[in-house]
Amino acid sequence: MTATVPKTLAERIEDLLPQTQCTKCGYPACRPYADAIAAGEANYNQCPPGGAEGVARLAALLGKPDIPLDTTHGVERPRPVAVIDENVCIGCTLCMQACPVDAIVGAAKQMHTVIAELCTGCDLCVPPCPVDCIAMVPVTGERTGWDAWSQQEADAARARHDRRVARLERERAEAEARASARQTARAAHVDQPIRETPPAQTAAPNASDDPEAKKRAIIQAALERARKKKEEMAKLGAGPKNTDHLSAAVQAQIDAAEQRRRRLGLANDENALHPGDGDRSDKPA
Repeated sequence: MTATVPKTLAERIEDLLPQTQCTKCGYPACRPYADAIAAGEANYNQCPPGGAEGVARLAALLGKPDIPLDTTHGVERPRPVAVIDENVCIGCTLCMQACPVDAIVGAAKQMHTVIAELCTGCDLCVPPCPVDCIAMVPVTGERTGWDAWSQQEADAARARHDRRVARLERERAEAEARASARQTARAAHVDQPIRETPPAQTAAPNASDDPEAKKRAIIQAALERARKKKEEMAKLGAGPKNTDHLSAAVQAQIDAAEQRRRRLGLANDENALHPGDGDRSDKPA
């Protein structure tokens, strides 16, 4: 007979959350929000994706009254799915970095695609996009909250989020190990006696044969197309989408993405991606 370990209150609360990982509750993911509710540090009506039914579920678990959703964190709405305009996308990967459930696929400098059945509608990919090519399109008609979502979808989203967190931690550890190895190698090289060698005679590379120059030219052309497309959209009154009334948590996501952009070498101009960026194998995920 196998003994069953009873779940903690935080775990039971987490089981009732929709697992969209949208941060609208004010916490970086669903589990930290569950921990905060269990600790009495957050109210149980701060999850817009769960809506009124989500609040009722948590109230029943906690033995507390059913209260209205706190709309300062967002409103209950039909579930949307992110859609990327392939004619505008420049392949900067910022949306992929922001997606909490790895629902976006693509490669640097290539058009990205959202896997609709995996998208939780969290909105987190929209603000970091430097060319505003992502729209959130409602796909559940008039159904909102848990009527627009299911426990199976929530469980699957949580599993993808947990795998993503584990992958990022593994990649971070591997990057730190590589950096430590490089530092050790440099230190060992410095300790070696210096030997004078005659300078090598090398011919200047032909610019037309330089693969890096070709990459820079391709990216620059893509940026110019994106800039013109954005100007055309602005003339038509189609400005940035889904960026009004951002919560502190979503703003924190934007700030984190901006920090990643700076580490990638992106310019301060939100539309400018320097040629050659995204080629480094040790860039953050």
